[in-house]
Amino acid sequence: AVDHISIEIKAGEHVAFVGPSGGGKTTLASMIARFWDVKEGSVKIGGVDVRDITSSELMNQISYVFQDSKLLKMSILENVRLGKPDATDEEVMQALKDAQCMDIIDKFKDGVHTMIGAKGIHVSGGEAQRLSIARAFLKNAPVLILDEATSSVDTRTEERIQKAMDNLMKGRTSFVIAHRLSTIKDADVILVMKDGDIIEQGNHEELLAMNGFYANLYNSQFEKVG
Repeated sequence: AVDHISIEIKAGEHVAFVGPSGGGKTTLASMIARFWDVKEGSVKIGGVDVRDITSSELMNQISYVFQDSKLLKMSILENVRLGKPDATDEEVMQALKDAQCMDIIDKFKDGVHTMIGAKGIHVSGGEAQRLSIARAFLKNAPVLILDEATSSVDTRTEERIQKAMDNLMKGRTSFVIAHRLSTIKDADVILVMKDGDIIEQGNHEELLAMNGFYANLYNSQFEKVG
């Protein structure tokens, strides 16, 4: 649960949620997408309460890339086209290129027509994440939520996913739930959450200068990498 949180995010800003597990990061992000409703207060997009927006219109405004991306039993082309059902093949291909997915396509003899998902050709977790990011490119929603997209992949795959996410966030209001702090150093605003509350707020340099919770968390991760 989250409690007594008040924040205002400008259009086009890149916002990161960080902190320990159970701190409220996913809960807060889920409220933006209205997977859950607030019991008190409100969540507004463009000054309009999300409860006053129809579910279909709200979903048109938001792309949500989950930590554990699911692919359906259909071709790569059709899996990505779920982001925009009336998209042309050319639009889907461009989204795949933007999401750094062409190496996935090239390794299968049937290319984008390869059947994946349940009982289809297996793709790795990192590949599934990039295909989900391609869906988000195709959807082209102005608000983007990325839920720990690189939390369980190797360093090389993380770099590919991070490049795809960086491309996707350009020009969009983006919310990133991050475990690896190295991936969100360039965020406009970092919200440090613990026990359902925002305990620190600022950009990377400002938070390091505070020498508080974020600085300790960042330095501990840096030491592990070193």
